[in-house]
Amino acid sequence: MEVLTKEKAIIMALYQALEHTITLFSTDNISPERKEVLQPLIEYLHQKTKKKESIRLNFICTHNSRRSHMSQIWAQTMAYHCGLKNVFCYSGGTVATAMFPKVAETLAIQGFIILQLSAIPNPVYAVKYAPNEPSIICFSKVYNHDFNPVSGYGAVVTCNSADEACPIVFGAEARFPVKYDDPKAFDYTEMMNIKYTERSLQIGEELWYVFNAVSYG
Repeated sequence: MEVLTKEKAIIMALYQALEHTITLFSTDNISPERKEVLQPLIEYLHQKTKKKESIRLNFICTHNSRRSHMSQIWAQTMAYHCGLKNVFCYSGGTVATAMFPKVAETLAIQGFIILQLSAIPNPVYAVKYAPNEPSIICFSKVYNHDFNPVSGYGAVVTCNSADEACPIVFGAEARFPVKYDDPKAFDYTEMMNIKYTERSLQIGEELWYVFNAVSYG
């Protein structure tokens, strides 16, 4: 029997913390209005799975700094959690800035394993959500960056500014406005931790709902 080192024990505890976070998600917490917003995305994923086609989702927000990264990470995690194969999640913006450090901090508290691979001004992060799955690579970029798919993907627009700035998302075969309030409004206030936690959990729960609907629908 393998003896767990202290480092491995910590890592396994984090994965367990993430699993615990997911067990707290419930459809009862999602309003009928939000379910209506999410339904077109569910239908798109249903069609892709029926055709046995790979699913590529690009989550787009103006600066690719907060909501789009949370969405990319939670979507990839929920696809795995719900047993869906050949799902590949990306994120981008209309401009490139940097993934805001509080995003990584918040996700780490919720059970993700996050390693910063490079320094500022635009750090690269590796995010692990399961022991045997590849890391999600996160850094700020424009939505049509070479790192992202060039065609055949679903564009999920997570903010009003990006929705207005990108009336056409080049290469996307479908577009879904699934908008979230920006936790940036609470940066460096006493509500900062609470609001980043709330937004991450809202995004995670709604994407859990989406992928569950596809997996069991």
